[in-house]
Parts: sequence; C-alpha cells; structure tokens
Amino acid sequence: MSTTPADDSLENISRILLQGEVLESQLLAYPEWQIVHLDGTEANATGGSGMSAIKRTWSFDNFAAAFAFIQQVTDLAENYNHHPRCILEWGSASVIWWSHDMGGVTTSDLQMAALCDHLRI
Repeated sequence: MSTTPADDSLENISRILLQGEVLESQLLAYPEWQIVHLDGTEANATGGSGMSAIKRTWSFDNFAAAFAFIQQVTDLAENYNHHPRCILEWGSASVIWWSHDMGGVTTSDLQMAALCDHLRI
C-alpha cells in the first residue's frame, strides 16, 4: 500500500470536529478503534476532562514487528502531515489519533485510522 497522499488527501477534505453520539456513530465503521480521553499526557478510556481521541492497539509476535508497524505509521503521518501518539511495546503497538488544533477527533482522524487499518502487519 502506498502512503503517498492522493487526490483525496487530508488537505482536500473538510475537517469537522466529531463529538458525543456523532463520534460514536461514525466510529461504528472502525470496530477496532475505541474512544479515549486525553488528560494531560495520558490516555484513558474511563472518561475524563481531556479532549477525545481514538485508539487502536495491534498485537505482534515480537518487538521488531511492532517497531516495523510503527515505522509504517510514521511514514503515513509524515506524508499526510498529521501525527498521532504512538506507543511501542514488546508485542504491541498502539496508535492514538486526535486533532490538537480542533480540540478532539475530526474527520481527518477517522481517515487516518482507516489508512492505518490497511497497513501491512
């Protein structure tokens, strides 16, 4: 899969902040992703006062495979100029998307989640 922006790159899509039931309904198309709340520098799924984000965790057989996946996410983020929080551990990698400037999850974040879902693992 190419990670180069195409005609439907993020720059060509209206960014809309998604909250509450609208975000929950849009996220139904991405069943592996969950809504988390950012409180300071930590993400947690139990609620909180921070802005909303979306998170997915992938499992891998070893650290090298998880690292290789995060490298693909890095390339994707650089190509689209939209950067997630990545958490790399032995046997797993998590990606958290939100739009800092919009104060939460936007349509751009859902598009980036969809692109992550199609990366080779």
